[in-house]
Amino acid sequence: MERIQSNTRTHIHVIGGGLAGLTAAITAAESGARVTLYEGHRTLGGRARTADGPYRTNEGPHALYHRGPLCTWLARRGLLGPVASVPLLEGLRFRFRRAGALRALPPAALLRLSRRNPRTAPVDATFQEWAAGQAGDEGARAAARFVAAALFHHDPGALSARFVQERFSRLTSLPPEARYPVGGWARLVERMAGHARGLGVAVETGARIDTRTLGELARTGPVTVATSLDAARVLLDDASLTWESGRTVLVDLAVRTRRGDPFIVSDLDAPGWLERFTAQDPGLAPSGEQLLQGQFPVGPDVPRAEGTARAEQLLDLGFPGWRERTTWRSEALADGRTGAVDRPGTTWRDRPAIVRGDGIFLAGDQVAAPGLLSEVSFTSGLEAALLAVKDAGGSSGRRSGSGVDLNRT
Repeated sequence: MERIQSNTRTHIHVIGGGLAGLTAAITAAESGARVTLYEGHRTLGGRARTADGPYRTNEGPHALYHRGPLCTWLARRGLLGPVASVPLLEGLRFRFRRAGALRALPPAALLRLSRRNPRTAPVDATFQEWAAGQAGDEGARAAARFVAAALFHHDPGALSARFVQERFSRLTSLPPEARYPVGGWARLVERMAGHARGLGVAVETGARIDTRTLGELARTGPVTVATSLDAARVLLDDASLTWESGRTVLVDLAVRTRRGDPFIVSDLDAPGWLERFTAQDPGLAPSGEQLLQGQFPVGPDVPRAEGTARAEQLLDLGFPGWRERTTWRSEALADGRTGAVDRPGTTWRDRPAIVRGDGIFLAGDQVAAPGLLSEVSFTSGLEAALLAVKDAGGSSGRRSGSGVDLNRT
């Protein structure tokens, strides 16, 4: 990368080409700024990448939530593209593991708790304490394990009641909020990248930015660091950039199609979740095969093998004969890569701030921004870009409203 000579602050730089970085680049460019986006990998997408080949798995976010700000923002720009919702008949194949058996319905207490307004849940109490007072110990434990699908955390009951209930209420809303980008998240990334380039954003892939290069970029204009929090901590040499995240075993496998397989199996005996993603998007696997994706949170010192064993137990229960039917399998341990979780007494406002000083702004899924799952990356990227444009002195060029409420959780 050639050395930067200019000392004028008219150029906005975005480091990281994932969802947060693409959002920041588009927002800044829509405000009339000159923008360059730097991505260390050869392709854009970050954790929103979709695997190549016949089995189109995702590492990061799996669903959009249509009542959230990200869907609104994408739709207003014609970037949402085709999305699949949960098929009605498949929704009837939702199963729950309770007391070691597969059941068609969760405990009634879980359903009652799902209707509680999140604003009634206290920030300072644990979810288990508050929920037990609302629906009893059994309902509270079941709800905590169910909502682990949106938290990737081994003990949601120990987290802030407000934080968990906000996610629980959205995860259980009817009709379901979840919308799945057809073809995987890579299609959405391609649309966002094309839109960014159409706005004049210069995209440099394979661009490794280190601390020295960051300093050079910062002399020519504001910089948004839209990387993982671990990478940002090193790049900015800022030990304060830490926040708790989940630790979960990710299991992906393709099995030959069998009539009667469930759509989702939620483990209410221990946090765990299996979902048949080809139910809503058959093109994610070859004809005659089904793509299953699951996540099984484990504690800080628990070996990956324990999560794998729990996954196989749930597969045994929900997908009989899955071993003989398996045509492909992959698994990984995601540690600190699944978004922020808030302990009692904290909210998203207590996470690492977007504004870092000296024209540096931060975006990502563990940054001080509201939202569910991928919405945190989006809202932080949007806010970082708006602040960067303001820091650069604004623009006399075109402007576009964000079209979102940044205070929505």
